Amino acid sequence: MADIILKVLPIDAKSKEAFVYYRDGMSAQAEGEYAEALENYQEALKLEEDPNDRSEILYNMGLIHASNGKLEEALEYYHQSLELNPRKPSVLNNIAVIYHSQALRAQSLEEDEYVELSKELFDKAAEYWIQALKLAPDNYPGARNWLKVTGRLTDNS
Repeated sequence: MADIILKVLPIDAKSKEAFVYYRDGMSAQAEGEYAEALENYQEALKLEEDPNDRSEILYNMGLIHASNGKLEEALEYYHQSLELNPRKPSVLNNIAVIYHSQALRAQSLEEDEYVELSKELFDKAAEYWIQALKLAPDNYPGARNWLKVTGRLTDNS
């Protein structure tokens, strides 16, 4: 079906080829073939010019790295995605989740140097969750609750 739609879409050959790589990347990602998915997404990025489509590709690459525990790489891809589409709540949420996770880890170390780091990371998580909630107020109830409980969500947020 996707191939039929692809043939009739009024887009140039380069965009169609980018879509094929993107589609193949999504398929591989769904099957847990992350290396193959990343290869397809890289190829799609070489061809794709539309900022929203590029943002989506980068977001999916971030998802793969996050699921593989490569949080710094995931953050890099999420931030690149956000630069192209700053109004994507799922990216903002995923960035917040990573910062929150890192804060919890730092907090568990209970050493003075990590106390300040955990506070900074919690503040970063809050910043991104607040942005996500502004764009999607009905999403992320757990984040909204955490923000309220920790006093980070005010009427002005």
